This record gives sequence, structure tokens and C-alpha cells, in this order.
Amino acid sequence: MQGLREEYGDKLAQVFKTITVDNGSEFATFASLPEWGTKVYYAHPYSYWERPQNERSNGLYRRYAPKGQSMDNLSDEDVEHAADLICGLPRKELGYRTPEKLFDACLDEIYTA
Repeated sequence: MQGLREEYGDKLAQVFKTITVDNGSEFATFASLPEWGTKVYYAHPYSYWERPQNERSNGLYRRYAPKGQSMDNLSDEDVEHAADLICGLPRKELGYRTPEKLFDACLDEIYTA
């Protein structure tokens, strides 16, 4: 999150209005995000329906790293390549646009305003 704050600076809260995480210890520091202007929601344990986009993304990622396969064998470049492919997939719920293009358009609006 610090890396995102460094990248987006004072625009962080405009780029990421909300973030939903689970209750894992790796998300303990997310409590400080409201200070940055981003609302944080914690999903209940075993409540996958509270994080549908996350679950959908996990399912798409399984095309590149099947369940049960250790991610220890994947390089950072492998993970980034899979993420780029996933973000480049058109989505019906986005009017067959890609998340990548929509995010870029959102950034353009924020930074030109």
C-alpha cells in the first residue's frame, strides 16, 4: 500500500475510493487507510460473496496457475504477465471493455480534472 501511496500521492483516495479485504493478518495495516481518504471494508470469514470481483479474478488467475500448484515456482514476471492478460480480457459486465482500458480512462479523468 505504501507503494501505491507513493505512486498516486494525494490522488490515492480518488483512484481507490474503497478497498475490501479479508481478515487475514496481512491486512492489519489497512486500518490506517481511512487517514489517506480510502474506505476499508473487511469481509467476514468464509463470506466469499462479499468479495465477488476478487473471487472472479482468482478464478481467472487459475488459468495460469492451477489450484494446488505452488506459486513459489512462479517468478514475479510470470505473475505480472498473467495479471496483464487478465486485465486485458474484455468483460461482459463492463460492456465488453477491459479493466485495463477503464482504469486508464479513470486515471485520465482524475489527472486532467
